[in-house]
Amino acid sequence: MSAPLLDTRPPAPVTLRTESQPVTVRRAIASEWIKFRTLRSTWAVLGVAVVGMVVLGLVVAYNTRHLGSNLQPNDIAPSATLQGYYLGQLLIGALGVLFVSGEYSTGMIRATLAAVPKRLPVLWAKLAVFVAVTATCMIVISFVAFLSAQGLLSHYRPGYSLGDPGVLRVVLGTGIYLTLIGVIGGILAWIVRSTPGALVAYVGVVLILPVLFGDLLGNWGKNVGKFLPGSAGSRFAESIPDGYSLTPWWGLAVMVAWVLIGLGVAAVLLRRRDA
Repeated sequence: MSAPLLDTRPPAPVTLRTESQPVTVRRAIASEWIKFRTLRSTWAVLGVAVVGMVVLGLVVAYNTRHLGSNLQPNDIAPSATLQGYYLGQLLIGALGVLFVSGEYSTGMIRATLAAVPKRLPVLWAKLAVFVAVTATCMIVISFVAFLSAQGLLSHYRPGYSLGDPGVLRVVLGTGIYLTLIGVIGGILAWIVRSTPGALVAYVGVVLILPVLFGDLLGNWGKNVGKFLPGSAGSRFAESIPDGYSLTPWWGLAVMVAWVLIGLGVAAVLLRRRDA
């Protein structure tokens, strides 16, 4: 009886087939949305901004429920109960910075740009995700804050409704302004590529420069300061202008121009610089 023959040939190599898909803005948006929604800090910042808008609106309404000589016109204007946007612009601006600079601080930006070699789809995808989420949250909460505060005021004195002249623009403009100011935070992060540096730059551009030009440099400083992004954009969310302010629609146009210029600079730097 003969022994069975053994097959001594080497095994055939195993070939793994993977399907390569082209990089598109749509796929980049899906990737950025996963990053955004899986970070607890983003929802925490949004949550504080949302709660702050409503709470501060109710506080202002309660403190101005009785008309008196100590109240200024801005205290009883339709925009008075939306003063929570002062807190909101800090939080949403910081959110815009962190959504971009967080990848640079962790080094994840290298993997992101390796997956999207053309780079610009990353910029547009982050912008689309941030604007979609922030605009939805801030516009909705602006309406909620305004209606809640006016509901409280109605128990003490006449308030305002959305149908009154200029009111709808103020309420909607608050949400739009907060969205655009957050985009500016993201733009500064693309340019600076550092979380501390971008936050300092954001505070300087949005908070410090308007005070410097408006209060310390005389009339010429006020004429220049009204064209700064924060000063111009906030006019779209205000009821009563001062003597040096732009009109609401011109203010919005100037802020949009700042955003478009900033995005152009960010796009050029993103393509030219190493990760």
